[in-house]
Parts: sequence; structure tokens; C-alpha cells
Amino acid sequence: MLGCVIHGQGDLRVAELPVPVPGPGQALVAVRYGGVCGSDLHYWRHGGVGDFRLREPMVLGHEVVGTVVEYGAGASGPVPGAAVAVHPATPCGVCPECSDGRRNVCRDTRYLGSAARFPHVQGGFAAQVVVPCEQVRALPDGLGLRRAALAEPLSVALHAVRRAGEVAGRHVLVTGAGPIGCLVVAAAKAAGASRVTVTDLLPEALEYARVAGAGTLVRADDPDDPAWPAEVDVAIEASGVAAGLDACLRRVRRGGVVVQLGMLPAGHSAFAGNLVVSREIELRGAFRFDGEFEQALELLAGEAAFDGLVSAVVPVADAESAFALAADRSRSCKVLLDFAPAP
Repeated sequence: MLGCVIHGQGDLRVAELPVPVPGPGQALVAVRYGGVCGSDLHYWRHGGVGDFRLREPMVLGHEVVGTVVEYGAGASGPVPGAAVAVHPATPCGVCPECSDGRRNVCRDTRYLGSAARFPHVQGGFAAQVVVPCEQVRALPDGLGLRRAALAEPLSVALHAVRRAGEVAGRHVLVTGAGPIGCLVVAAAKAAGASRVTVTDLLPEALEYARVAGAGTLVRADDPDDPAWPAEVDVAIEASGVAAGLDACLRRVRRGGVVVQLGMLPAGHSAFAGNLVVSREIELRGAFRFDGEFEQALELLAGEAAFDGLVSAVVPVADAESAFALAADRSRSCKVLLDFAPAP
């Protein structure tokens, strides 16, 4: 079977991989679509994500959907042939964080396609993958596999909005209109935000944010853009650059909340710390997600507008061109790899 394996910076290979066999407690899933995530792009372009560096070849991918093939001994779940999404995290269940209900920051978690631990956790960009059966979720009625491929990044967005606290009736600023930023817009609107303002450098990216429900679009490189709000109640930083965090800290109201969602470059990042003090701004991190996965599937089932965020579907054999397209935000939002067998 074909899979996408990253060997190092700039070294992505579509390779023949052995078909896995499900062990006890595991499900075998035939992958149909895999969403190319910003972290996948970082592994490809830079050899790592934040402080997580590649140390061995790794199958990429954690945004995968498909159909159940079979189960290993003692495992059960949606019937073979059922359309499913895969929750990519396997928390340990026993650490203090798991015991405290914060499994998304489990200190010993396994996450598909992640170099956070060694040996790395191999990912889901393969024609068939095995995962713990508990991580397989049947799709709600009316939700097709193509749109369901957004479930993982939408879960990330939902968790970030949850970390912001109450947003109903409030003005939310989102810095960065990449796929995650656009999904944060949708998540904020679903949570009742009265107004969502989005900033980005690219007009094409801002148009995707409009599709997601943003009411105000701002060019991040234009300080004189009249659309800049004087202040907002909540700011969610989704660009992963220090300038985005700076904009959030300077635009959020006194006593407001800033959520850092974008993964900043490795090492130290300067930020306007005195504003955190003098304005009593609450700066919170948001990392991955946990129970939001089911909420994401329900939201996707009920809103066809999400289809507009999938800008391309590319056969896995052309994975490198798919990655290049996904890296060019002037031409794409969410790019999916298609693992359907060649005709």
C-alpha cells in the first residue's frame, strides 16, 4: 500500500508500505482522505514542529477518515464498511493531567504522525492504518467523508474557543486566516460570538475566513486599515508568529483573554509582557483537543459551508505537489490527500 513518509527536511517520499494487521483492541481502517496540516508542512519544510524534531523516518498525517475494515481480538466498534473519523490521540489515562480531565496535555500521550516522542508515532497518511478501537468514531447521518476530514482541525479550533471562556455576544479577534484560523472563526460563531474580526497578510486567505463566517477582514500588514477594531473582548492567535501575538495583546480590552493557539518557532519568543501586567490580560495556551472531536463531527454534519474550506483533493501519488499547494496560502486553504486506489 502507498504511504507518505518524511525522512528529513524537504525529503517527503511516497513509498510502498506493508499492510498492517490489527492486534488486540485495535481497528484496521481503510483511509480515504487525509488533511494536510500545518504541522505536516513544518516537518516537510523544516524537519520539525516547534521543539519536536525528526529523528527517524515517520509516516505523516493525523487528520484521517475512511471506512472500517476489520477488528483485532477483543475489539469492537462501528461495523466493517462504516464510514468513520479517527481521533488521533492516545492519552495514557493515568498521569496527573489525565486524572484531572486534561487528557490533551497528557505527559505520555501518543499522537498520530508526531515526533514529540521517540520512537516517533507513525501517522495516518497510508492506505490502511491500525488504531485503538476507542479512537474510531462513526460519522453522524448526513456527513460525508470529504467534509468529515475537517473534524480534527475543527476540534483544535473548538478547544481554543473553549479555552477563551465565554464568547457569546462578544467581539473575537482571530490573527491568522489559515485553515485553523478559519475554523476558529466557525467555532467562535457556533459559540455565539456577536462579531469576529480576522487578520492576515493575504487577501486570498481572508476570503476563506469570510466563507467561515468572519464579519470583518483586516490586512495584518496595514496598520492604517480602518477595519482594525479599537479593542476586542477575546483574541485568539492562530498564525504562529510573534507579530500575531503582539496584535492580540494590543487589541484585546483590559481584563480580556488572549489564547495562543498557533505553534510559535522553537526557542524563546519575545512578547509585550508589560501589557499582560498593566492591563491584567489573561494569556492562555491551547493545545490539541479531547472531547471536542464529537462536537466537531456534529457541527460538520449540520453546516455545508465547511465544504468551501476544502480547496483541493489530490491523489496520494502526487503528495509532494499537494504539500506544495497546501504551503501556498494564496492558492489554498485545506488540501486533502486522496487514498482511493488508482483506477
